[in-house]
Amino acid sequence: MDLGQVEAFVQVAQHRSFSKAADSLFLTQPSVTARIQSLERDLGEALFERNGRGVRLTEMGTAFLPYARRALKALQEGRDAIEGMRNLDIGALKLGAAMTVSTYVLPRILRMYCTTYPGVEVSVSTGRSEQVLQMVLGDDVHAALERTVHHPEVVTVPLYEDDLVLVASPGHKLARARSATIEEVGREPLILYDKDSSYNQLIQGVFRQHGIVPHTLMELDTIEATKKMVEEGLGVAMVPKVSTEREFEQGTLAAVAISNASMPRRQISLIFRKNRKHTRAVLAFFTQLSDAYNVAIPDGALAGVA
Repeated sequence: MDLGQVEAFVQVAQHRSFSKAADSLFLTQPSVTARIQSLERDLGEALFERNGRGVRLTEMGTAFLPYARRALKALQEGRDAIEGMRNLDIGALKLGAAMTVSTYVLPRILRMYCTTYPGVEVSVSTGRSEQVLQMVLGDDVHAALERTVHHPEVVTVPLYEDDLVLVASPGHKLARARSATIEEVGREPLILYDKDSSYNQLIQGVFRQHGIVPHTLMELDTIEATKKMVEEGLGVAMVPKVSTEREFEQGTLAAVAISNASMPRRQISLIFRKNRKHTRAVLAFFTQLSDAYNVAIPDGALAGVA
């Protein structure tokens, strides 16, 4: 049994005529007759009764008709789905992201993507860097945005530098001075966050390089909680610059330059598994990132379109 046979059967049943069915299918009448005969042989039953006034369904043909129609409808829906994915009217994009990226960077990127491709279903899973890497390796996500990692099974495309900035409340003496030495910062109550994160390690590294043991006032779980404590004047903090845009605009936090030390930074990259075929929805996301950050996906990194 093939699709042509089923289409011929449904058309003959609808028109009650082999010639009219042939016209609707742009076939000759003998071709339609041959398809119906072949279908009847496959099923082992006669589907039509032929008489001088045309044809009508047999009892077996009447029973088979709704299934044939459902089969053709399902196939058409399948064609529509493929066409929709080709035109990105439908599809899926599964992303992994470091928590800072998912909070402060990804929303803006996805707003543009979802506006351009509203039919694509987007999901985001967050975690620490190692967790996000495992999502990529385990094919739980199509791609991820996190700090740069090097792994033999992963393609890494650097996107931007995630700078840290020293922040204080606007009324703090360091904020009024607008700059300070690393020694002066070390004497201030320091508010740290997420002691197991790479950010925490970067911050501690700045002080170690200058032989300073900072006066750590408190350690918090999130950047948002850290910023709130600083806003209340409880201390100073080094936080990702991308997380401070709103507070700087509203004037609830002030940036303090460190005159004798370089602020740490970490590189944020797009990562995905090598030699994996990607859908058009995923490739469209790669293109958007490429345009936004003026980067190129390495030649040969993609296995093709899934």
